Amino acid sequence: MIERLRVEPISSYLERRRKGPIFPVIVANGIVYLSGLPPFDPETGDIRPLPFERQAEIVLDQMKHCLEAAGSSLAQVVKCNVYCTPEPSHFAAFNDVYARYFPNESPTRTFVHVPSWHGPFDVEIDCVAIV
Repeated sequence: MIERLRVEPISSYLERRRKGPIFPVIVANGIVYLSGLPPFDPETGDIRPLPFERQAEIVLDQMKHCLEAAGSSLAQVVKCNVYCTPEPSHFAAFNDVYARYFPNESPTRTFVHVPSWHGPFDVEIDCVAIV
């Protein structure tokens, strides 16, 4: 069984930007698949220039929110893919933020540099978790 989840306000933010229905979370056979999300401003849903560490916090907070909506949690994440613009300082800064969200046992992770985004942000993360 496949369940496509709307997660508010994120689903509305995505629809407004992408002009169509987008499900940030799909649950299939007890596995949660979370789409990559840009750092939507928690107050407005806009994407605006912010310090890198704040962008990472917002993305990880959104990830936590989506996982909880699916009946999962950060502790249930088994794999993260991090996509980041290639500023050398981003790797260490991201590790500092990431360690706060995964303080004990972190999931497997891939960190990939991307050339740029279609917006003023530097990081996006997708993940796979279990319910």
